[in-house]
Amino acid sequence: MSDAAQPLKDFKKEQDFLVGIDSDGCVFDTMEIKQKECFIPNTCKYFDLQSVAKYAREAGEFVNLYSKWRGVNRFPALIKIFELLEERAEVKARGLKLDDYSSLKAWVAAESKLGNPALEKYVAETGDPFLTKTLAWSKAVNATVADIVYGVPPFPLVRESLAKMRKVADTLVVSQTPGEALVREWQEHNIDDMVKVIAGQEMGTKTQHLGYVIEGRYAKDHVLMIGDAPGDLKAARRNGVLFYPINPGNEEASWKRFYEESFDKFIGGTYAGDYEAALIDEFEAYLPEKAPWQIKQGGK
Repeated sequence: MSDAAQPLKDFKKEQDFLVGIDSDGCVFDTMEIKQKECFIPNTCKYFDLQSVAKYAREAGEFVNLYSKWRGVNRFPALIKIFELLEERAEVKARGLKLDDYSSLKAWVAAESKLGNPALEKYVAETGDPFLTKTLAWSKAVNATVADIVYGVPPFPLVRESLAKMRKVADTLVVSQTPGEALVREWQEHNIDDMVKVIAGQEMGTKTQHLGYVIEGRYAKDHVLMIGDAPGDLKAARRNGVLFYPINPGNEEASWKRFYEESFDKFIGGTYAGDYEAALIDEFEAYLPEKAPWQIKQGGK
């Protein structure tokens, strides 16, 4: 059986520096349209949440766009949405009983490559009814994304930043989006040739993506992860490398700072320390842990 992550394990080092770059919400302003027009409507449809659609939408947007869970893989994100719905008073008042999703929690805990190929294999082996439904949902999300998400260009100065990076650093995409969608989006805007590998969810977690490429090749202080979500920061920290945040809602200014100042500091060896710490403090203030309704209700 072939290893989906082999392109990362076989990564050819050409420069002394490495930059990993997230895609959705970081390079492309696609997070809002994907979540609001693709993920959430399919979540309501496939998991019978029509009676609480308002709250399902609020939970979906909070988890995937406006909280510390932003950018997390779709399957753990789905679990978090269910958990928020179960604890919310307005949902309880409507008498909605969610399907038992314990099999999804068990699969997410056990599987490292959280994508449709791994889920298809598991469903074929077990026939689990909830995971069968989850697979249908995930495929429907992909189909909806392919149908309506196009014509969304990279943020201003992304293309220029990629060109600047490529001169002195090896670059790759580090994402939890399905690989097919990533390749389509990067090719649509003719920037796919500006990175060496486009790694999606099928190749493992973001932490694994970086780990496969870094091992035996790069000094840790010569590696930078660019991302717009806490998962990107976590992937950087777990690999002992540096992180540059693209602040949600303030992406243009973040890329401007990167292009004009931050990348030069990284290459010059003055990025780590107080400078990086200040950027991360600013970034973390953008993404809360508690939802507005939890604060209002005094929830946990």
